[in-house]
Parts: sequence; C-alpha cells; structure tokens
Amino acid sequence: MPGAIWIVAEVGADGSLVRLSTEAATLARTLGAESGRDVVGVVVAPEPSAAATALAAYVPRVLAVTEPVIADHVAATVVAERVAALVEREQPSYLVLGASPDGRDTAGVLSALLGWGVLANATGATWDEEGPRIEGSVFGGALLTSSAFTGDRGIVTLRLSAVTAEPSGDAGLVEPATVDVRSTLPEIPVLDRVEETGGKASIEEARIVVAGGRGVGGPEGFAIVEQLADALGGAVGATRAAVDSGWISYAQQIGQTGKTVKPQLYLALGISGAIQHKVGMQTSETIVAVNRDPDAPLAEYADLYVIGDLFEVGPALLAELRARAG
Repeated sequence: MPGAIWIVAEVGADGSLVRLSTEAATLARTLGAESGRDVVGVVVAPEPSAAATALAAYVPRVLAVTEPVIADHVAATVVAERVAALVEREQPSYLVLGASPDGRDTAGVLSALLGWGVLANATGATWDEEGPRIEGSVFGGALLTSSAFTGDRGIVTLRLSAVTAEPSGDAGLVEPATVDVRSTLPEIPVLDRVEETGGKASIEEARIVVAGGRGVGGPEGFAIVEQLADALGGAVGATRAAVDSGWISYAQQIGQTGKTVKPQLYLALGISGAIQHKVGMQTSETIVAVNRDPDAPLAEYADLYVIGDLFEVGPALLAELRARAG
C-alpha cells in the first residue's frame, strides 16, 4: 500500500489550530484524493486535543501527541523529533507543513533527521504519475515554477493563503499517540514572550484589508487608511516602502518580504503595485485601488482602478460609508 500523506499541524500559543494548517490540510486531502493515498494529520502540543479536533474536520485521521516540554521550549526541534519518530514507525511518503516561521524551522529539522528533500513555499500542488508536482514562484513572483521530488519521499511547505481551507464535511478520528524519543537535539528554552499590540485585526485573517503605500506621503497620511479600515471593519496594511520609511510598523507589511493576505476586499491607497507587493496580495478576491498614476502596475490587475488623489477619494468614500452606517 502506498505511503500516506501527512499534514504536520502548527498549534498557536492558545492551543488552537492555526489557519495555515487548515489550508495545508486541504491541500494534503486534495493530493490524497488524486493519488488514492491515506491522509493523516499530526498534532504535537502540550494539550493537543483542541487543535487535533479542529484538524479532524479536514482529514479523516489525526494522531495527537501530548508533549509538555513544548510549553516552555521552542517548538520546532521538539515537534520534528516526535514526528520523525512517528514517520519511522508508520512510514508515510510525504509531509505537508505550513510555510510559517515555525513551519519552515520544523521542516528543516525534519529534513535533516529523515534525509528527505524539501520543496518550500508552495503556492499549489497536483499529483502526476511520479508523485506530487509542486507549484511555486521565484524572483518576487516574476517567474512560476513546477517542481517534483527525485524520489518517493519528500516534505512540502505551503505558503499562507495559497489554498482556500475547506473542511471535508465528515469529522475524522482523533487517536492519542505516544512516541519514545531520546532527544539528540538541544531543547531551546523560551525566555520571554512578547504579545504585539496595535492592530485591531490581523491582516492575515482579515476579510477586508485597507493598505497604504508611498503615495500616502507620510505617517499622517495613514490616518485616512486607518479610518477607512475602521469603517469597513478591516485591517490596515502597508507596502515595504511605507514601512522602510518608518510610517507604520513592519507587522503591517504586505508583500514578498512581508505577509501574504487573501481578503475578500483589498483596498489599495497610493500603491503602485510593484511585483514585490503583488505577490503578497494578488489572491485577494476583489482589488480596488486609488492612485493618481494611470500607468501604475496595479492598474493591470485591479478589479476597479480609480484614477485620483487618495486624499480626495478617500474622505469621500469614508463619508459615504459613514452615511450608510448612520
């Protein structure tokens, strides 16, 4: 029987399943359906039950490993050693993880422990006769790639928002699992945790994102961006140029060196739409842009492109939204 496809889940600080893992599980389930292989989820956490139950909405079987040491240690090496032990025991063929900072670290450790290759930052995947074929992009999205493993084993990391998470419709079975591991890697203690404050909504999770670029002119220019985000119930984003200028925090940066978003509405104010920014927001369902330059790159892929001064169009839009809300 061919080896299964495993989704190695990531668990948030509150014990919940992170959204990226639901997207990775959806991709793994699709590959399983195309290849006729079993799909199994793996959750390693101090208290895995909540995340494992959530993952079971996406895959038919979930192995839940209780590992208290993760509570005060960096998760990547601990998770990787436990997953590697399970892999040796159950012999799956492919592992899928989210391409988050923790996911990338875990994939790297797994690659070293198992001797498997990694195809990183996938934007999608299909199954062909030889195995999974992984879609990706390079040079800031300027070129698309299609890659495959040379053998019948491998690790895939999935880019955030590349796949729309879709529950399977049937609740899967959660199985407690134990592994005997003699740790050979250092367990790195967490000395402090800092919770970021500021934005009312996470830009990765937001259904609406209002973003500003160089065209806002300065930190005071983000006032209209923030007001529109508040009126729409969305989150504030920014381009690298705005972040590098010190107008807004890096936590709001969208693009190749920032975050990837996939909102239902992306409202861009004063953003030219260079390829480095495009790769972080191009999967938005609807893109509306306001810019004085009719030839800006964003005009080519926006669903609605308004040629005008954002400091005239923005307040007019805000007034209309407030009038409708009142």
